[in-house]
Amino acid sequence: MSEDIITPKALARLEQPSAVRFIRLGEGGGWAREAFEAGTIPFKYRNVSHDPCMAGDWDAVRGEIVASGRKAGAVGGDIRELQDFYASDDQCLWVTFAEGHLWWAFGEGPVVPVDDRGDDRPARMRRTLDGWHCHDVKGAPLRLQSLSSALTKVGAYRRTTCAVEQQEYLLRKVRGEEEPLVIEARELGTRLDDLTARMIAQLDWRDFEIMVDLIFARGGWQRQSAVGDGEVDHDLYLVSPTTSETAFVQIKSSATQRVLDDYCRRFTRSGADRFFFICHSPKGTLRLPDDTLISSARLWVGLSLARRALSAGLFDWLVDRIR
Repeated sequence: MSEDIITPKALARLEQPSAVRFIRLGEGGGWAREAFEAGTIPFKYRNVSHDPCMAGDWDAVRGEIVASGRKAGAVGGDIRELQDFYASDDQCLWVTFAEGHLWWAFGEGPVVPVDDRGDDRPARMRRTLDGWHCHDVKGAPLRLQSLSSALTKVGAYRRTTCAVEQQEYLLRKVRGEEEPLVIEARELGTRLDDLTARMIAQLDWRDFEIMVDLIFARGGWQRQSAVGDGEVDHDLYLVSPTTSETAFVQIKSSATQRVLDDYCRRFTRSGADRFFFICHSPKGTLRLPDDTLISSARLWVGLSLARRALSAGLFDWLVDRIR
């Protein structure tokens, strides 16, 4: 299927699928692209005929597998996979991994045989309800790199099809639902950002300048002037040893828009590559001028400043400073 359109019927089935099964689309996923384009779920086992599987005559199926010379230890697994493929209803959610994505589909209708086209071709298949999908119901791509390895490890399964242990996690991903732990972590992160911003606002100007110096130092910048050394235009002058960029840094406990505008003008005359204006308690809302000459300027205030302090690992340092 060329268009990733999810039908209302598929959305309804996603509410409570009867089962969730991983399926490998050919050896090494060799049938995947063809299956995606045709909207089919292919299956092999060319040593077993279609009719006894369709009739549920598993003794006859066992006889065919044994007669084909299959090792005794593999017969049970073969039958189990054939039973899964034939007995699964249209409410079963099938998933596979290919082309860097998780793909999912619902079957529609019975298993049908496929004309013999060689030993490396599927012997039977199911039609899909509305094709294979590599996006969640909200349109976000289901990239493997963004999925938990607890789910993607099923792709290492050596046989053709198996149950998915991380079923609830997978369903949340396909439905476009956020993980409960992620929601909890985001709420905690918001509270932590706010707490950190309030701690920073409690610092005296000396500790505030030290904190800013630590943020840059831990980010790899090297100070070329002492903190608060009395320079008129800047509190810190920094150099990046990896890029040789220079930075003009102004640190203010409090500042107005007029003060920010003044330092932006000074930056354009400074010859520095970058400019950072840092203030924990601005008077009103500060905004960098819309000027291409200062496109490399950055404004750190309030929560944005707090997040950088946290990223630099300064939470405990802040707690010690405000005791």
